[in-house]
Amino acid sequence: MSEPASPRPTALEWEQQSQPSLWVIPAPRQRWWLYGLFFVLTMFSTTVVGARMEFYFLHQQPVFSLNDDSLSLFPIGWIVQHPAKLLLGLPFSLTLMFILFAHEMGHYLYARHYRVYATLPFFVPFPSLIGTLGAFIRIKSPIPSRAALFDIGIAGPIAGFIPACAALLVGISLSHPIAGSTASEIQLGFPLAFHLAARLLHIRVPLSVLSLHPIAAAAWVGMFATALNLLPGGQLDGGHIVFSISPRLHRWISMFTVFALVPLGKYLWTGWFLWAVMLALTLRHPRVPRYPDVSGRRRVLAICAALMLVLTFTPAPFTHSSGRDVWPEIRDGSRDTLHDLRDGVRHLLHRR
Repeated sequence: MSEPASPRPTALEWEQQSQPSLWVIPAPRQRWWLYGLFFVLTMFSTTVVGARMEFYFLHQQPVFSLNDDSLSLFPIGWIVQHPAKLLLGLPFSLTLMFILFAHEMGHYLYARHYRVYATLPFFVPFPSLIGTLGAFIRIKSPIPSRAALFDIGIAGPIAGFIPACAALLVGISLSHPIAGSTASEIQLGFPLAFHLAARLLHIRVPLSVLSLHPIAAAAWVGMFATALNLLPGGQLDGGHIVFSISPRLHRWISMFTVFALVPLGKYLWTGWFLWAVMLALTLRHPRVPRYPDVSGRRRVLAICAALMLVLTFTPAPFTHSSGRDVWPEIRDGSRDTLHDLRDGVRHLLHRR
């Protein structure tokens, strides 16, 4: 813990003290019920989405399909009508929640190891394609050294990457080709780890024509989250690792990452624009005492972190969603909206 800001004692008090005073700040009380509530809500939202995935998988359809109008993106009405269908979502939700939990607990346990106060993992439910926006912890006290920063920063990606790899091997082995010529509106791009796993398991068909088992889909989400966190910039896990090794290089590498994401957003996936903005807003890293610094085995682990980024990074996580592909649709949609608005105003003026 950092030294608290305490009032300075007077000269008389100094004379009366035979030994230095020890100031202790108790850690704030954790709101266990709040973390538990959001964990349950996220477990529910990911299970609902997982039930939809399992339904499509059993019918040999793409698990991220949006072509079927019978099931919505977040089919809560379908679950209410058929509550037993919720059990179908457990393979996806349990796998994904375990990967996210392992990642955050890696950070949390190493923070506790270095006596750094951190909150429990906070899960964020969201009715989306994967049912969540992920999880995070908040560190609320200074980190004592660069070595501690490195250990806390890299522990999460390692702890999440290991179960993601296990889920990948299990999920890919259970996947099967899509029936007929059915194509999904959402086509995934796959990281290098998926291609290596397919070769290891002697999968003879391209990954793009596989109906991923929900466990494999959870592995894809987990690896995508790992790659995002390992981006070398700002205050992401990758940024913490870079800063712990060289604070001087941190700002330059962060700026390079921001500039590199812009063309990726234009030509591969528009989501990189958002991450470029987020990194640009968090370029400045809080100061951390230098000693003990990063050396020896930690530098070897830094190479491992770079290898994990290479294995999990997907330049185009969703195909046909680059800035060049999306911008014409946004432009045409905006023109149609303005045209409709103009017609509506003219109609109101004509009535008057």
